[in-house]
Amino acid sequence: MVGYDPKPDGRNNTRFQVAVAGSVSGFVTRALISPFDVIKIRFQLQHERLSRRDPNAKYHGILQAIRQILQEEGPTAFWKGHIPAQILSIGYGAVQVYNTLRHAVGTMYRNEGPLVFYKGLTPTLIAIFPYAGLQFSCYSSLKHMYEWAMPAEGKKNENLKNLLCGSGAGVISKTLTYPLDLFKKRLQVGGFEHARAAFGQVRKYKGLVDCTKQVLQEEGTLGFFKGLSPSLLKAALSTGFMFFWYEFFCNVFHCMNKTTSQH
Repeated sequence: MVGYDPKPDGRNNTRFQVAVAGSVSGFVTRALISPFDVIKIRFQLQHERLSRRDPNAKYHGILQAIRQILQEEGPTAFWKGHIPAQILSIGYGAVQVYNTLRHAVGTMYRNEGPLVFYKGLTPTLIAIFPYAGLQFSCYSSLKHMYEWAMPAEGKKNENLKNLLCGSGAGVISKTLTYPLDLFKKRLQVGGFEHARAAFGQVRKYKGLVDCTKQVLQEEGTLGFFKGLSPSLLKAALSTGFMFFWYEFFCNVFHCMNKTTSQH
């Protein structure tokens, strides 16, 4: 996991064990938070207001979206896109997955050319560095605050500290960079407007600047934060679980190394 140094905290994990801990924590975390990601993207791509007062709005709240997705698409809909996400997370794939992705890649390439795979790249590049920096900076700061505020007996629970501080870091960093994530999603679905017709209005954007202008003009400043609530739940759980499981597996490897060295 980026930014991890196994020596200062007294653990003797190898670089390979650190890499394995990061990969496994990513696998578990993605599986757990996938439903929130699906709901967030549905909200981001909806041009209508996320409100009961808008009769054209397909979704207007997290619980309502969960019920509607379950009724219309079934429980597996909450894990749509999960396999490619896991491949991205841990670098693993199977034959069935490969065939599905190969079909998708071939269709996209034939219809729109190689540039289709880079839609939304600009806001992604703009957001990735501040997001990663904010995440680890906030995590470190929150751990110091936890140590200062928590009574001595409460400091013994390291897993709770990692979970709370990781969740807080995820919420803060996600909120500050969220509009860029919304722009990325809007740009990425360009060319598939016909597939979204059943979900409400569709828009075409010429680029990041045009997307920003249209969202501001038609949806207001609140439009930049559509889907923020499920996104924050996802960010809190994702970052919290990531650090929790990462530290857990690092501790497991440390205990294994310690036991091995004693024999």
